[in-house]
Amino acid sequence: MTNKIYEGIDKQGGGAMTPTANIIRDAWVFGIIPEEQTCEGWTIQGIEDLYDKVTQAWHPYGHLVSRLPPELRERHERIYTAAIQKARAAGWDPELGDND
Repeated sequence: MTNKIYEGIDKQGGGAMTPTANIIRDAWVFGIIPEEQTCEGWTIQGIEDLYDKVTQAWHPYGHLVSRLPPELRERHERIYTAAIQKARAAGWDPELGDND
């Protein structure tokens, strides 16, 4: 069995508005990986390990942005605002359709 390899957040379709991309963005917020790290070439196991680290980082804040200290909250806002703008420019529509 071959391992699936992640294409990288910068190459993911649909403006990278997926759970995997959110894990990467949250890892940027908490400084677990540098913002330049796209995770291109990572295995599923590597992404799962990153997910575990991100979950641990969120735990003290109850997974709520409103509970983040100012520095992390500002970083979160900057990273996610840029991601939303990029995704919308790529045609992403946050509205759910009848089949979603």
